[in-house]
Amino acid sequence: QVQLVESGGGLVQPGGSLRLSCTASESVFNIKTVSWYRQASGNEREMVARISGPTTSYADSVLGRFTVSRDNAKNLSYLQMNSLKPEDTAVYYCHVITYDANYWGQGTQVTVSS
Repeated sequence: QVQLVESGGGLVQPGGSLRLSCTASESVFNIKTVSWYRQASGNEREMVARISGPTTSYADSVLGRFTVSRDNAKNLSYLQMNSLKPEDTAVYYCHVITYDANYWGQGTQVTVSS
């Protein structure tokens, strides 16, 4: 069973940056999409960024500030987050969909606060 691990979260001041990584325990083949979701306390999980082949999409709330990218090794994806705001505070999850399975990571906490 493939395990996904997100890393790179932490505490950052408003306006700061973080880079999240999504790493797999083994090689993952036939990936269709890699998505990043977040869930703030008391809220539903929401998609913030997605990459499928050369195509990326973003939630309106992060457009222009976040950038999602792919890698071809076990470091499956990165989420570069710039100009962070307090409302970006949440647990961030990586989600991978292949042609016959889907995987979630356990999440990494991002806290934006002065």
